[in-house]
Amino acid sequence: MIAALDAHYDEDTLVAVGAAVVFGDWNDAAPAAAYTSGCESTASYVPGQFFKRELPCLLALLKQIVEPLHAIVIDGYVSLGDRPGLGMRMWDAIGQATPVIGVAKTRFKGATALEVFRGRSTQALYVSSIGIELDKAQTNIAHMAGAFRIPTLLKHVDRVARDGLRAELSRRSLG
Repeated sequence: MIAALDAHYDEDTLVAVGAAVVFGDWNDAAPAAAYTSGCESTASYVPGQFFKRELPCLLALLKQIVEPLHAIVIDGYVSLGDRPGLGMRMWDAIGQATPVIGVAKTRFKGATALEVFRGRSTQALYVSSIGIELDKAQTNIAHMAGAFRIPTLLKHVDRVARDGLRAELSRRSLG
């Protein structure tokens, strides 16, 4: 199985929610399962240190996934040039057990990534990877379901994370 992960956070409360959608094949249009996990004490945004916000939440989320994974897709880069990015830090944190593919929407100067143009979009996605050959990661992302720039399941995991954050903030305000 493959897991696509994402997280959303509230700047005021520093509350975050991680989300995962799990699917069997790169061309699947619907997930086999979805997971969310709330997180406490998320770090404030610091340029170049994105991982501090997301990694703890995503690692907690991975512990909930019962399906055996053969790939993880993250929103971001594996490395930032000569520095590790979210993907590299995840790879190390999980004992280098599962390949990690990063999919970024904007170019990061110095990062090693291959461009993927999907649908009729003239804007690329930037694919990076560890534990899997970069050209294979690029092909996998290119073949994901969806007619637009962002693959259907990557849009879906983003929506699950946003909805999860809204629900978590609502629960906390009522509690």
